[in-house]
This record gives sequence, structure tokens and C-alpha cells, in this order.
Amino acid sequence: MPLSILDLFKVGIGPSSSHTVGPMVAGNRFLAELKAEAVFEKTQQIRIELYGSLAMTGHGHATDTAIMLGLSGEQPDLIDPDAAPVIIDNIRSSGLLHLGKEKTIAFIEDQHLLFLKGQSLPKHPNGMTLRALDEAGIELYQNHFYSVGGGFVLNEQETEQKNQPTTSTTTIPHPFQNAQDLLDIGDRTHLSIAEIVSENEKHLGRTTDIKADLLNIWHVMESSINRGCQQTGILPGGLNVPRRAHQLHQELLNKPEDQKDHLEVMDWVSLFAIAVNEENAVGGRVVTAPTNGAAGVIPAVLAYYDRFVPGSNKDGICTFLTTASAIGMLYKKNASISAAEVGCQGEIGVACSMAAGALCAVMGGDNRQIENAAEIGMEHNLGLTCDPIAGLVQVPCIERNTMGAIKAINAARLAMKGDGIHHVHLDHVIETMRQTGMDMQDKYKETAMGGLAVNVVAC
Repeated sequence: MPLSILDLFKVGIGPSSSHTVGPMVAGNRFLAELKAEAVFEKTQQIRIELYGSLAMTGHGHATDTAIMLGLSGEQPDLIDPDAAPVIIDNIRSSGLLHLGKEKTIAFIEDQHLLFLKGQSLPKHPNGMTLRALDEAGIELYQNHFYSVGGGFVLNEQETEQKNQPTTSTTTIPHPFQNAQDLLDIGDRTHLSIAEIVSENEKHLGRTTDIKADLLNIWHVMESSINRGCQQTGILPGGLNVPRRAHQLHQELLNKPEDQKDHLEVMDWVSLFAIAVNEENAVGGRVVTAPTNGAAGVIPAVLAYYDRFVPGSNKDGICTFLTTASAIGMLYKKNASISAAEVGCQGEIGVACSMAAGALCAVMGGDNRQIENAAEIGMEHNLGLTCDPIAGLVQVPCIERNTMGAIKAINAARLAMKGDGIHHVHLDHVIETMRQTGMDMQDKYKETAMGGLAVNVVAC
């Protein structure tokens, strides 16, 4: 099935698309499978086994609460973030889980939800096994699920089919597998990258009004910026990291004219990114762009376009998001957007690349300049590790989003100064990113076993 714009941009809750949104989706999918297998009514216990990165950093990334919410029938894009803690407190205090909002079963967390640290499933580092048991403890059904980044979830059967010839009957007018395909289609049809993806979207059946959906995505992004700028306090998890966006916002608003400088716009961009990722860190509503850990990069750059680029408008916002999605699709198809698989280059690096190409597009860049901007954005994030202190999406993740946003703006401006002709092409850098991720030691891939996670005391 061809990817949709709406696959790259999903509304969900923090702090992680792979560790929170994905497991919540897996819980929902498991409920559907129990009903399809006609064992839902017999199910009296659920046993969950978390593996790999989900086991190593799942507590800090709220994997435990997410999968309980999913099994309770809650969905990432619909759940009220303020209601989630209440649901979890009720499960923990009562020892009962309201399975799919339809029946109540016993659920003792330390017996039924296991973090199997040091163990992995074969298909992906973010693996989990869900088992349904009857009243006597006899297994009725089980399946493996893999949270492969950006809220995408595959079950065991789908991972086995992944490398098989596609059986999808969906046809799109402009199929593409890599960046060169996009450039060739553009040369042949005289369409921009955004127009190519928009034409494809009309045939996917995912939306009846893509412009309205894109503007809603921007609305959620902008709301997360605004909420982040309003909130104060300490981020949860034990690191005692204070929220900074509110103070930064007040300082920028109240800065005297004679103290302003030519680089102040960078402070605003950093503020936008910090605000989003502080909201993500507390489990607030954000857009996976393409992941939650990198959720601040694209909103920050898009807010820069909206507020600081002359002539910005709603059509430009749609072009920005559509172009960004095209670039994200290339990474999803040909590499990875999962830090557990390829390190943070697959999250911040991909978000930076997407934002750089998108900004170039709305600044008037042609397809080759857009491709160049996206390439620059990733080329200088190659090898970026994922080493969250205490397994929390706080340090270095929040500031890292500011770096990705600033770098994306720089990449777009560099590309606009050129004519699109360059030595390293986007397809080259995507393949290099994939190879680099495969070569990277596991301790640098969202396990909190290397880098800053072991060199900084987590208290």
C-alpha cells in the first residue's frame, strides 16, 4: 500500500511515537484480533512481554501506561491527555482492566506486564508479545507486534510479508521509490514535489479533503506550541528538568527594542521547538513529525515560515507539509524513522531533512533545490546517536529538536543559493544513513546504555 501524507503526520500523545503511540496502537490491534479469532469473550487475562528498546527505556517512555491504555480501548488521536493518568491510576489501584471498554479482567501490573531487558524479538528492536489467557491461565491466542517508528505497527504476519511482492490493488498516478524518481516525475509532468504527492493522495482513499486535514495538522502543531509556552513546572520522570518555554517566551515578548539583535529569530525558532517537546515530555497532544521524539522540528520551522517569511499563507502551509511528507516517505521506504533501529539520525535527522526540503519549497525552490535542501539536512546529522538520560525524552532530546530546526533553516537557505546541482544526492545520504544505523552499536540506539545516558548521573 502506498504511503499517505497522513501516515507521516499522526496526531497522538507523548512522549514517544514508537514507545507510546505504537504500543497503544498494538493494544487496539490485539483487541481486534481477539474478536476476529472469537476468543475475546473467553479472555480473562492479558500478558504483555516487552523486548529490546521497549524493555530498556519503556518506563521512561511510558510504554507501560500506553499499552494499558490501548488494551482499555483508548486511541492515540482521540484520547484526552488529561484523562490518561486517571485511567492508569484506576487500573493500578483496583487491579482491574476494562478490556476494550467492554469487559473487566484482572490485571496485576508486575505479573501481567513484563519488561524483559536484554532480550529481543528477531524482526525489530521495538518488539512486544501479547498473550490472551482464559480463566485457568491457558493461552487462547498470542501475537508479536513491532513498533517500527512514527507510530507504525506491524504484527508478526505483516513482518513476514514485508519483503514479499505487494498485493495491494491501490494504484496511484505517480508511484516513486526514491528521490530520483520524484525528480524524474517532476521533469516529465512539470509538477512540484508537493503536487506529485497531492495527486497520489487523491487515489488513496484516506481523506476527502486533504487541505482541511493538513490545516488541522498545523492547528495541532500550533496548539502544542501555544500550550508549551503557557505551562510552567518540572517535567515528570525524576530528572527534575524545569520547563523553559514559558520563561523564554516572556523574555522574547518583553525584550526592549534596543536589546534586540539580528539573530533573535533563532531564539523564536528554538522556543517553538522547546515548547512542543516539553508538551511531548509530559504526555501532551502532539503530531508525530515523523516521530514524537522529533516532534518539535517541523512545527518550529513551519512556525518560522508562518510568522517570519513574507507572503506566508494557508496554501504555503499545505505545500510545506505535503513536501515534508514526500521526503519522509523516502526515509520510511528506504531506511528507517526509528531511533531504536538507526539512532537519532532516524528521528531528528529525518525531521531536519523533511523540514529543510519543505521550507525550501515554500521559499520558491524548485524540485532539485528541495532535494538538495533535504540532503543537506540529513548529511550533517549522519551518525547522530540516541542516548536519552534515564530513558526519558528530555535530555538531550528537547534541545536536540532546536538544533534540528535551526539546521533545517540553514540547509534550506544554502540550497536556495544554489542551482540544485550537487555532489551528494538525497538517495545517497538516505542509504548512508541506513548503513550507518546498521553499523551503530545497540547502546547508542534508544537503550539508555551508552553516551550521555551512562556518563551523566540521572538525578
